[in-house]
Amino acid sequence: MASSVPISMGSLVLGVFIAFAMVGSVSSSRFDELFQPSWALDHFAYEGELMKMKLDNYSGAGFSSKSKYMFGKVSIKIKLVEGDSAGTVTAFYMSSEGPYHNEFDFEFLGNTTGEPYLVQTNVYVNGVGNREQRLNLWFDPTKDFHSYSLLWNRRQVVFLVDETPVRVHSNLEHKGIPYPKDQSMGVYSSIWNADDWATQGGRVKTDWSHAPFIASYTGFEIDACECPEVVAAVDNIKRCSAAGGEKGYWWDEPTMSELSLHQSHQLQWVRANHMVYDYCKDTSRFPVAPVECLHHHH
Repeated sequence: MASSVPISMGSLVLGVFIAFAMVGSVSSSRFDELFQPSWALDHFAYEGELMKMKLDNYSGAGFSSKSKYMFGKVSIKIKLVEGDSAGTVTAFYMSSEGPYHNEFDFEFLGNTTGEPYLVQTNVYVNGVGNREQRLNLWFDPTKDFHSYSLLWNRRQVVFLVDETPVRVHSNLEHKGIPYPKDQSMGVYSSIWNADDWATQGGRVKTDWSHAPFIASYTGFEIDACECPEVVAAVDNIKRCSAAGGEKGYWWDEPTMSELSLHQSHQLQWVRANHMVYDYCKDTSRFPVAPVECLHHHH
């Protein structure tokens, strides 16, 4: 038996080495490998690869990634609350911590039965948001699972729905505009009651007789540069931003620095046919257009 000790020690060391080599690209379809409930644990239900989260008049619910990341791509397939979902908000977002946090948001605003869900996106940089866009979708997001993704690298943040880009936030540091590039971010989702603003500006309230409101999730994927808590922030930044060589990440490839021609056409189509609000065009809120609005390619 003693002879097996060195072998298992060796395989243990090898296992640790492989785990470390793989860090930076984690992908999984299982909720519990990548995420954990963050509140209202009794509002979660697990059915095989599916995870369901419910909102009732006691509580909403939320979950968060076990790790934080800097650059990469995060995707989740979500089936939104069916029927009368007015007053409810289901959010899927990435965020860093602290008062000057960065954040990329998908917020799905529920509606009365038969009315389309609205999707609000927002980008916070150094604690400042106010970059809302709203769109309706080209499908009913309550009838089936659709993938919602965030691609983040040093050149751009791309919001995607079923791999179609619906929003791009470009790096315009050369114009003196700050860009989120040195804070690691967690991945989060939550469902809550926001009937003070979510549906028709708060005119339509949540009808609790239709509770519980259930959002279903599957297809959890994170392919990103993991930032271990035990590693100093400056070292995580260095490791996750290393360009080229063995440390080259797919999202740093030149082709990822901007949309492809096909994707640009897709984005134009989304903006032309499905965008219902764009902060860049809201002259009552912004008599002078925000600087980044003048430079984004539409």
